[in-house]
Amino acid sequence: MSQIAAANAVTAGTATAKAPHPLVRTLRPLAVDIAGPLAAFYLLRSGLGASEFAALAWSSAFPVARTVLGLVKDRTLNRFAALMLGVNLVGLVLTTVSGDARLMLAKEAVLSGFMALAILGSALTARPLMSAALRPFLTKGEAAREAAWDRLAAGSRPFRRYERLFSVIWGSALLAECVARVVGAFTLPVATMVWLSTVLLVGAIVAGSMLGQAAAQPMEKLVRTEAAAA
Repeated sequence: MSQIAAANAVTAGTATAKAPHPLVRTLRPLAVDIAGPLAAFYLLRSGLGASEFAALAWSSAFPVARTVLGLVKDRTLNRFAALMLGVNLVGLVLTTVSGDARLMLAKEAVLSGFMALAILGSALTARPLMSAALRPFLTKGEAAREAAWDRLAAGSRPFRRYERLFSVIWGSALLAECVARVVGAFTLPVATMVWLSTVLLVGAIVAGSMLGQAAAQPMEKLVRTEAAAA
């Protein structure tokens, strides 16, 4: 009997050890679907000297696989994989733009504009894109908070409103950055836009982070209250 109990304890311990931490489980899709293709692109482009077209094409292989697998296996659209695939496809089309330095600067802005429109469009759906990026920071990998998030997302209208607002804020910040970079590319000296483009991108990220607190803080309070009441 003691041997059976010991074996069960070992089995349970092994299963517990193998179970991923909730925070890791939540962040994994972001790392796989966004960081992975970006890292592959820069490795191929800068590390291995591949052309921009080849780097975009090869770094699209994994988003294609993830998107198709989700549609076939789970009958759901992997939104982050599909977003990265869309960005890469737009980039492949824009690789035909060459020669004019101003057009090259504008081309880079169009990619962030595509992402902005995708984020804004998702705010009209049941699953705003930026919610998946915000969730790990509000749930902190705690099972009670994860469950609270799921309940709120399913049945709380205020929570859903703040979810949409968070994506609208981030999408608007990125879209404003895109417009500013396109306008600057054709009105300011090229030498100025080379460094100003980076400043505008960083500024959009900072603005999204700061303004996004208008939605993130109420959502965090709702999650905390719901988790405590369960």
